[in-house]
Amino acid sequence: MDDKRYWIWLSRIEGVGPIKIKQLLENYKTPKEIWGLKKEELLKNMGVGEVTANQILNEKYRSNLEKYVEYMEKYHIGMITILDEDYPKNLKNIYDAPVILYYKGNKQLLHNNKSIAIVGCRNCTKYGENISTKFAYDLSKEGICIISGMAKGIDSKAHLGALKQEGKTIAILGSGLDRIYPSQNIKLYNEIVENGGLILTEYVIGTNANKMNFPARNRIISGLSDGVLVIEAKEKSGTLITVDFALEQGKDVFVIPGNITSDYSFGTNELIKQGAKCVTSVKDVLEEINLRNNV
Repeated sequence: MDDKRYWIWLSRIEGVGPIKIKQLLENYKTPKEIWGLKKEELLKNMGVGEVTANQILNEKYRSNLEKYVEYMEKYHIGMITILDEDYPKNLKNIYDAPVILYYKGNKQLLHNNKSIAIVGCRNCTKYGENISTKFAYDLSKEGICIISGMAKGIDSKAHLGALKQEGKTIAILGSGLDRIYPSQNIKLYNEIVENGGLILTEYVIGTNANKMNFPARNRIISGLSDGVLVIEAKEKSGTLITVDFALEQGKDVFVIPGNITSDYSFGTNELIKQGAKCVTSVKDVLEEINLRNNV
């Protein structure tokens, strides 16, 4: 069995996250060595209890690995592991960096000089759609890569704005690369790949878009970016999870102010009151990024 299959096996194991896998890799260096461990050896590791050891040894995660490899080769799905030289440095530095990244498209975008994540409501207003498209378009014009989550609303408009300018964009999924979510974004998925963009996920093929995957996905969106631009967020919004990750990771947070009577602007306006950078033009974002890079 080659290394690729061992990595696929690791990413299939339910309930064993990146922090635990990294701890095991620190002790055993490669997935192949972890594969060969007996139960008593696993239980000697910090953080590995009975349940985790049983999951690692569960035969269902070790079967049909060849089919995964064949599918990935057929549909041009690549893999980058945390041990590879081309693993993105800014993502590697976050606390719970994904151990494995599956991708389709232009992986060189992971090393783009500058990138901005654009996030916001799925059920956004027309104002939000227009602002997302405009900022993505104008930032792309300046050579900045646009990162988002390919969700409905703000995310989709951000990707489309970048494509309209013939710029580069990265979509981070909360599912496997064969489980496009939402399904109406299949066309957008293909446009991103065909126009030199990148689709990225930490989830192995066959993984559905489960609700709990999206908060984890958001740490990758902020982790890859130089800053996060928020366009519309309700009082309780998944967008604010991305902001929390960005702040933990020391990233700039930019916010578009909104109508004070709109539910869709409650979260964004609160972020401004809490000290986030209020921006009304792309120039505001560019100046902040340049100031930080010149320090």
